[in-house]
Amino acid sequence: MHQIGVVGLSYRHAGVEEVARFSIPRAEVGARLPALRALLKASEVLYVGTCNRVEVVYSTDDGTAAGDPRPELFRTLTGREPAPGEAMRILRAWTGEAAVEHLFLLACGLDSAQTGEQEIAAQLRGAWEDSRAVKACGPVLDRLVGEALRMARRVRRMSAGVRSPSLGDLAAERVLQHLAGQAQRVALIGVSPMTRRCAAVLHAAQLPLLIVNRTLQPAAELAGSVSGEALPLDEFRARPPGVGAVVLAAGGGAALLDAQVLGRLKDGAARAPLIIDFGVPPNVAPAAAQAARCTRVGMDELIEVAQRQRLAQLMRLAPVRAAIDERLTRLRTELAERAIGPRLAELRGAFESIAAEEVARVLVHGLRKLDERQRGQLERLGRTVALRLAHLPLAGLKAAAEHAGADALDAFFAAARAARAHKRTGKT
Repeated sequence: MHQIGVVGLSYRHAGVEEVARFSIPRAEVGARLPALRALLKASEVLYVGTCNRVEVVYSTDDGTAAGDPRPELFRTLTGREPAPGEAMRILRAWTGEAAVEHLFLLACGLDSAQTGEQEIAAQLRGAWEDSRAVKACGPVLDRLVGEALRMARRVRRMSAGVRSPSLGDLAAERVLQHLAGQAQRVALIGVSPMTRRCAAVLHAAQLPLLIVNRTLQPAAELAGSVSGEALPLDEFRARPPGVGAVVLAAGGGAALLDAQVLGRLKDGAARAPLIIDFGVPPNVAPAAAQAARCTRVGMDELIEVAQRQRLAQLMRLAPVRAAIDERLTRLRTELAERAIGPRLAELRGAFESIAAEEVARVLVHGLRKLDERQRGQLERLGRTVALRLAHLPLAGLKAAAEHAGADALDAFFAAARAARAHKRTGKT
């Protein structure tokens, strides 16, 4: 696992505005992955961007241990040079098993603002598909992300019958509080895991829904599932209908609704609509909402509410944490054995070769009178003894591979090859 690294930041130690400065618009991710791969000197890379985190996962191109590329990544994602210590303060880095553990926790929702939410697994899968589409992902990250998503599915099975929490639920609750029992229409802008979850809750509350998107087809598909209507974003901005609340969760990097549009929304409603903004960067600038005198609830406020519930969710998900630890142990063993397998075969072959050389030598010099049957028996005995003698160091190396660094194993095999070469040339 030593070649795997993760660098990123999240709601845990950075505000939403800070996360936004490091985010890449979804439409640009595929084009920028090759540059990220070159920057990290990686063979494989994927970028995970959500409403409250940015994570870059990579595997080194030569199998060496992942390093600490935080200053370089800061420069690439923000477009400016970090001040002394700034990259280390803002970005977090994990390598080796810690990086794998972090990705598992992420996929299972244990590192989410709303602990246990399941939307993150869909977002991770989307990031994986983006990376594979531009051939920036390969066997190492395919295996790693596949394992993480399998863990996420296992969590869903373990949580069967228990509705997993979501920031979408918190948003829907705020909408219902704002409407105070009135059946006013709610607009959801963007077709994302968050708007889908929010739409499901509001539909269950029998509120009329309007699904808005840049392209109409995805909006129409979601609208059909919640008995709602669909509208293109440009038409919504030009002639906004009367709504009691607007929930936004769309990418793109630019604000979707300005103060002018918000003013038209306010004029078309009995009172100013509530704005809930999942966007990173914001889909509605706070200043624009303030100018239109609309209440805006952003990610920072939603995260603060979610954090108050975190301890209870962690207690409920304690078996998930245990399952992740178990899978990490198994994966560590599997990856170590796969990585060291060719070298173990080389060592086993060396034992057999040495035994064969010694048997051949005694057959030439001391046991020349043996017949073919006896010679065959002696050769088989030599192979058997060689394999039995090899068993102990091979078993020890398998165990050491899980914990020793690559440098230590390289040194062992280099010394073994050198000793054998010296033996052959008579230099021992």
